[in-house]
Amino acid sequence: MKKLLFVHGKGGVPLDHAVPRMAAHAEVHLLALAPLPDGPWREHCAEIIPRWTEPVRGDDLVDLIVETAKAVGADAVTGFAEWALLAVSLAAQRLGLPGPGANVRDSRDKRLMRERWAEAGVPGPEFRRVGSEADLLAAFRELTAPMLLKPAWGAGSIGQFVLREEADVAIAWITVAKALDDLVAYGAGEYYEAEAPRQLLVEEIIAGTTDGWYDEPGFGDYLSVEGIVADGVYHPIAITGRIPTIPPFTELSSHAPCALPEPLQREIERVATAAVDALRLDTCGTHTEMKLCADGTVMLLESAARFGGSAITGVVESVFGVDLVGMFIRQLLGEPVDYPDRMLVDAGSAAAELSLIGTDSAGRPWRTEPVWDSRTAELHRLVSPGSTITHVHGLTAPDGTRVPHYTEARGIANCIGMLFLTAPTRAQMVADTYAVFDCLEARLKEAAAGEPE
Repeated sequence: MKKLLFVHGKGGVPLDHAVPRMAAHAEVHLLALAPLPDGPWREHCAEIIPRWTEPVRGDDLVDLIVETAKAVGADAVTGFAEWALLAVSLAAQRLGLPGPGANVRDSRDKRLMRERWAEAGVPGPEFRRVGSEADLLAAFRELTAPMLLKPAWGAGSIGQFVLREEADVAIAWITVAKALDDLVAYGAGEYYEAEAPRQLLVEEIIAGTTDGWYDEPGFGDYLSVEGIVADGVYHPIAITGRIPTIPPFTELSSHAPCALPEPLQREIERVATAAVDALRLDTCGTHTEMKLCADGTVMLLESAARFGGSAITGVVESVFGVDLVGMFIRQLLGEPVDYPDRMLVDAGSAAAELSLIGTDSAGRPWRTEPVWDSRTAELHRLVSPGSTITHVHGLTAPDGTRVPHYTEARGIANCIGMLFLTAPTRAQMVADTYAVFDCLEARLKEAAAGEPE
């Protein structure tokens, strides 16, 4: 069996989902750059190499990955964490192995990403690079408010601030800088590019709408396309839809199948293909986000050279029966892969991943900080007959953890876990999603109080 070196960092596809699917096609050697959760995934690894106690960054990290790959005789090297993507890609290049390729920075640095899209005529927001508070003030005077200050190397809506008037400039600069410092202290943030926390951009906020798009209520004006680039050829696999995000732009949930009529899904497929092609990637998973706008137009938000994090690959597999992780590993190993001819749109069931986060569906922060305990939560009380719901192992904090008060600058870092919901129909899945977000605080408080059954 061929050997795979898998580089684990914070975030990405849950190990309980990813490792067994990788192990079906390769002998898995796991280089851990972040602490590892317990779980049955461990028995699928030939070797676990812990390297998180003394963080390695920059070129030293690339050297470590290359040396480890040579030591285990790896036939492929990959990782699913955004923060480690550049280092893993550079290591693969040095080893002469498949990976995102020489243009990987275009998919990590959002400033480069937007420049590539502008060159290719792919629709995206007006933006400016900013390196100081003075730059931000100048950009504010050039662009049209409202606008968003964000890290060029960020993910998960962490370190973002909405500016509506010139007076917001100073507080925005201070708030985002602190959020990014906190991120580094937390052990997250870009693993290779040392200057990443100081590389920012500000962009006009896209005016999205669901008018003319959805025939059903409850959906947001934002979605993503999950896919794979194989030897430079993009294969869009499926759309994952969203309920509305909450301020500033924090995602609460991803789901499939998408409720858009098929002709509109095909337009999304076309735009996603143009966006990914413009980034000139070689071999990688992709997660391409876009905003639905008026008159049937869309605007690109970003496109990562990796799979969507949390449980998105699980949602796609549950609904469409497509093992994205397994397909990608086979591609890296040079094995044949049967890609669908077109993006998948038809499904006989529905699934969603939900953030375990201290807000309701409208973004109103919880008034309390209840304790999360999977043993007493009894989440099934919140969903309809025929639906299932559980927490995602490896992505959820230990029992006894308090759900923190939601603050906008921390974005998805407010989240302490993920829930996975399945339902027989899309309509039931959407109704259950809202029920969970709007009733979970009360359910956890009841569970903590020892409510009798």
